[in-house]
Amino acid sequence: MDFALTEEQRMFRQAVYTFCERELKPYAADVDAQGQLRMEAIAKMPELGLVGLQVPEEYGGAAFDSITTAIAMEALGYACGSTALSVEAHNELCCQPIVRWGTEVQKQRFLPVLTGGEVLGSISLTEPGAGSDLAGTRTRAVKDGNEWVINGSKAWVTNASLAPVIVTLVQTDAGAGTRGFSLILLETDRPGLEIAPAEKKMGTNGSPAHMLTFENVRVPLDNLLGEEGRGLQQTLATLDSGRIAIGAVATGLAQAALDAALAYVRTRQAFGQVLAEHQAIQFKLADAATQIEAARLLVYQAAWAKDQGQAYTKWASMAKVFAAETSEKVAFEALQIHGGYGYSREFPVERIYRDQRMMSIGEGTSEIIRLVIARRLLQE
Repeated sequence: MDFALTEEQRMFRQAVYTFCERELKPYAADVDAQGQLRMEAIAKMPELGLVGLQVPEEYGGAAFDSITTAIAMEALGYACGSTALSVEAHNELCCQPIVRWGTEVQKQRFLPVLTGGEVLGSISLTEPGAGSDLAGTRTRAVKDGNEWVINGSKAWVTNASLAPVIVTLVQTDAGAGTRGFSLILLETDRPGLEIAPAEKKMGTNGSPAHMLTFENVRVPLDNLLGEEGRGLQQTLATLDSGRIAIGAVATGLAQAALDAALAYVRTRQAFGQVLAEHQAIQFKLADAATQIEAARLLVYQAAWAKDQGQAYTKWASMAKVFAAETSEKVAFEALQIHGGYGYSREFPVERIYRDQRMMSIGEGTSEIIRLVIARRLLQE
C-alpha cells in the first residue's frame, strides 16, 4: 500500500498552489463581497489544465487521473471557496458527462470551448418542487419533428450565467418510471430559456446559482446526451464522481481554516500567554489536523478506487460526507479560536465558515449521502 504521491503529482500540486496563491487567494474576499468570480484567473487556468482536468487532450483537456484532480480541487478550495465550487461544477458536472456519454460530434462541438478558459459549464438537476428527489423531476422534453421541446423550471443552477451549454435532466417519458428521464445538452442562447439573476446566498457568493425557466425551448434531437431513458442513471454516476471533488474542496476549506487558526494562535496573547500555549487551544488544533488528514485519505481512497475501475459509490459518498462535515467542525473551531475577530470579515475564517456550509448540501445533502452509504452496505 503506497500512500505517496508520484513526482508528477507533487510537482503539479506545487504548481497549482503557487497559481492559487497568486491568482485566487488575494482576491477571495473581493470575489465574495462583489458576488463575482475573477474571470481573469479562470482565463489562465488552461495553462495548468484546471478547466479540463479529466478531459482528453484532443479536446483541450489535461487528461488527469482522479487523484490529481482531487489535488487540484483541494488547492482551489484552500484559496477560494467560490472559485473552487464553480470550477468543480464545470469539470465534474458538465465536462465529464460530455466526455463519458457524448457523441464525437458533441465532444468536438462543446469540449474545446469549455476547456478554453473563457466560460464555465453548468448542469441543471434540482427543481423548485423536488430538491433531492431527482425522480421527482417535472421539467418535460417532448419530441416535435426533429426537435425536443422543453418546458419547466430548475433551481440552484451553478454557472448558468457563465455557461455556453447546460447539461439538463428532463422527463422524456412520464410512464417509464426511472427509465423516463434523459440528459439533454441545452445551449444557453436558445429562445425560451430564461436565466434569473443570481441567488443571494449565505456563502460561495462568487459562484453564481440561478433559477431557470424553460418555455417551449427547442433543441435538436441530436442534443440528447447518451441513451434516451438513461438520464437518471447517468446523473447518479455523474454525482458519484462529483462527490469526490466536493470532498476535496471541503478538505481544502478545512485546511485553510486550520492554517488561519495556527497563524493566529502563534501571535495572539491571552492571560499572559500566546494562545498556542493554552492546552484547550492545542486540543482543538490537534483534533482539526487529525480530522483533515482522515478526510484527505478518504478522498484519495475514493479517487483511487475510481481510477482502478472499481465500484466507488460508497467511497465517494463517505469521502464527501466526512470531508464536508469536517470542514464545518474545523471552520467552527477556527472561528471560535479567533474569538470576536473570527466574526469579523477582516479575517478569512468568517468567509470560510460561510463557504463550507454549501459542502454538506450541494451534490447530495448529508442525509441523502448517508442513505446512499447505508444502501451500499446492506447490499454487500
